[in-house]
Amino acid sequence: MARRTEPPDGGWGWVVVLSAFFQSALVFGVLRSFGVFFVEFVAAFGEQAARVSWIASIGIAVQQFGSPVGSALSTKFGPRPVVMTGGILAALGMLLASFATSLTHLYLSIGLLSGSGWALTFAPTLACLSCYFSRRRSLATALALTGVGLSSFAFAPLFQWLLSHYAWRGSLLLVSALSLHLVACGALLRPPSLAEDPAVGGPRAQLTSLLHHGPFLRYTVALTLINTGYFIPYLHLVAHLQDLNWDPLPAAFLLSVAAISDLVGRVVSGWLGDAVPGPVTRLLMLWTTLTGVSLALFPVARAPTALVALAVAYGFTSGALAPLAFSVLPELVGTKRIYCGLGLLQMIESIGGLLGPPLSGYLRDVTGNYTASFVVAGAFLLSGSGILLTLPHFFSCFSTTTSRPQDLVTEALDIKVPLPKEGLEED
Repeated sequence: MARRTEPPDGGWGWVVVLSAFFQSALVFGVLRSFGVFFVEFVAAFGEQAARVSWIASIGIAVQQFGSPVGSALSTKFGPRPVVMTGGILAALGMLLASFATSLTHLYLSIGLLSGSGWALTFAPTLACLSCYFSRRRSLATALALTGVGLSSFAFAPLFQWLLSHYAWRGSLLLVSALSLHLVACGALLRPPSLAEDPAVGGPRAQLTSLLHHGPFLRYTVALTLINTGYFIPYLHLVAHLQDLNWDPLPAAFLLSVAAISDLVGRVVSGWLGDAVPGPVTRLLMLWTTLTGVSLALFPVARAPTALVALAVAYGFTSGALAPLAFSVLPELVGTKRIYCGLGLLQMIESIGGLLGPPLSGYLRDVTGNYTASFVVAGAFLLSGSGILLTLPHFFSCFSTTTSRPQDLVTEALDIKVPLPKEGLEED
């Protein structure tokens, strides 16, 4: 391909958006709907909620902690073979999980093996997408991540129906078949060849600059706190509703309501991210704060109407923050370092994904209900939202145009950083 001086903002990039759409559905759509299996695993293995929560927690953590591996392999071999390999691993993990006889087997199959496959698919695809877009980056990312909302709407009742007809073992076999479609998604990836690519140095130089970059490190801490509480409703809301004497199918349907709202929130947020002047961080802070508040209010609601209203509010705001969380990163580190930056970010924020669900399950075991679980999850998101206030240009005046410099903070990457010999050239 001919080298370009800037992202094309379209072209084959829309095919990459389509690929990312299905990948986000088959990774995070499955993870979000896994709360349907939670009750089945508790009953099948006779274990406490905290121990069963480690299944999804390990999967989320491995997916994020292994992202630098996927990014590094994509830098060397390209994203296509890496993502296709990840699809095979994700499907194989679900296949082996259907033969599990203990929680340890599920930790290794779903948590470790499928999680490793997800690590090789998600970060390389989003990094490839970011290289195709500049002015429309927030919208393109939002459209790609709408796959999470659509699949959550479809998968929660679908998985509940599968459980009622094929039990959890047969259901996991079918989820394995769905996951195999990640291979086809990977085959669609073709990163653009930008003229600026060779100027950024090797992975070691990029890693050194990022580890000395204060705004990037603060942003990573913020997303780690957000990640700790973000997935709690999708893992424990069904169980919480069953504690309130809801039937399993209506409880799963409430997840679908949240998923529809999530879908709308992602599209609206992506459009606002490109249309509203000023840093995207402001919108991200707004949606994160509202998500934390809605989480903390879940234990207060008892009436079905109130619970549906909260599910709609949580779905919209949590969906709205997702595309902006990835759109802010190129503004912090520049598109030239997006592969390394996204991989490192996902690795560090995996700490939140690892600790959040077990902590929620532990609070349920100690208190006998999910009140403390949802309140603490909301507190984590509000803490992350406070750290976002410290990012560069957050309180600067709105500009008179809707365009934003894409590398506002690259000067921070180029000062006071002792680089290795391979060096990171000045922008």
